[in-house]
Amino acid sequence: MAIPLLATPKIPCQLTSCNLFRVRSLSSHTSSPLNLTAPLSDPPTSPEQPLSDVLDLDNTEKLFSSVKTRTLVTSLLNLYAMAVDPLVKFGTKLIQSPVVMENRISRAVMVGAVRSTVYKQFCAGETTEEVSETVTRIWKRVGFRSILDYAVEDAENGDAARRNLEGFERTVDMAAALPPTSASMCVKITAICPINLLERISDQLRWNYKNPTFELPWRTHCFPVLSDSSPLYLTSSRPEPLTDQELHDFELAQERLNGLSKQCAKSNIMLLIDAEYASVQPAIDYFTYLVALKFNKEQPVVCGTVQAYLRGAKDRLEMMMKSGENEGISIGIKLVRGAYITRETRMASSLGVPSPIHGSILETHRCYNECASFLLEKVRDGSGAVVLATHNSKSGKLAAVKAEELGIRKGDNKLQFAQLMGMADGLSLGLRNAGFQVNKYLPFGPVDNVIPYLVRRAEENKGFLSTSVQDRQLIRKELTRRLKR
Repeated sequence: MAIPLLATPKIPCQLTSCNLFRVRSLSSHTSSPLNLTAPLSDPPTSPEQPLSDVLDLDNTEKLFSSVKTRTLVTSLLNLYAMAVDPLVKFGTKLIQSPVVMENRISRAVMVGAVRSTVYKQFCAGETTEEVSETVTRIWKRVGFRSILDYAVEDAENGDAARRNLEGFERTVDMAAALPPTSASMCVKITAICPINLLERISDQLRWNYKNPTFELPWRTHCFPVLSDSSPLYLTSSRPEPLTDQELHDFELAQERLNGLSKQCAKSNIMLLIDAEYASVQPAIDYFTYLVALKFNKEQPVVCGTVQAYLRGAKDRLEMMMKSGENEGISIGIKLVRGAYITRETRMASSLGVPSPIHGSILETHRCYNECASFLLEKVRDGSGAVVLATHNSKSGKLAAVKAEELGIRKGDNKLQFAQLMGMADGLSLGLRNAGFQVNKYLPFGPVDNVIPYLVRRAEENKGFLSTSVQDRQLIRKELTRRLKR
């Protein structure tokens, strides 16, 4: 529900050190296909302290005390509508239909319908003023921080990348003008570097991992971005070296991210770099740790993202943290379950190889919780920071219990939680009431520009929207209580 109112110096790279962090390969050949219909529940655990004692989601009067009845009703209606799969499919088809979107009148009607429904539910506003008002409102009234998401899609060329960068730079300026610590921001590397170049860089990194004699003259750091359990099959043959033009574009992309990171560091704003599909993730991680090595000396200004639905997530996470400790930097990680199930499954199927994604939703839950536990220990030890992005209440409760067991101070900025705007607000409020730092992920921008983002969310969150009923149950329970007063 929408709550009224988240050019570095070169480092010597020896072939031997680049491969120190490889780990045992995890077999993917015997796993079953991903089951999206399995119940959204985590493996049973038995912590010493009952989960409900740390994170109370049952007392809806306390949970929704800062939310108006009108907002609860609107949110409940939206959530029910979005849980109807045929309705979501019909809506996304209409939005993507050239017949509808290329006609001026029908497009205006469609954009208006989107603006008053899903856009209002999931997005913070179209203008700087609207977004600033949303961030300030939820910060002052509810105590949530915001992660600003300038909702643009992949850049196909250098011109698009430059335009997108300007939007991200304006986002930093906006965040800097907001109340201190109320907002951070995220960036898509695919929005500031042409997608085909990221694919080429990823191919080179994968081939170098499989064949260390394959030289990467452009590589300036050896931070591990691959493991034996990564989908190395995506590069099946030796790639050609980067051309002079590609090297030039590569340097420009590095300069863009470096400048953005410097701007965030100067304004004390955390920069979260989104994870994306496996075909470009190695390049994204390379860019991420290129700037992390420079800006994370004292605190984690730059945070990378690990997707727990990937079989190699735990391997890569352990390697990253160990390497960060060796480099003397604080590694920041945003931990998510993952959002490209359809794309990854189709890609693996087309290549005739096993999917890089865990074989069941329960395996993904297990991996997420294990990774979260590992990262919380690193927070306790002072060598890492984590943003636990999850809509799963069991994962939230397990993390809350673990944090208490480890003695992590609840106001510690190195432990934060995050949920999408308009989703899992019961969990967000429960975590806030328990004293933890909570962010809402706020996409923003003109409706026309954000529609591709909304379509992708609709397609990739079908499982969540149709099977997670907790928010609807909590809202219904609170509305019933209010009506009986």
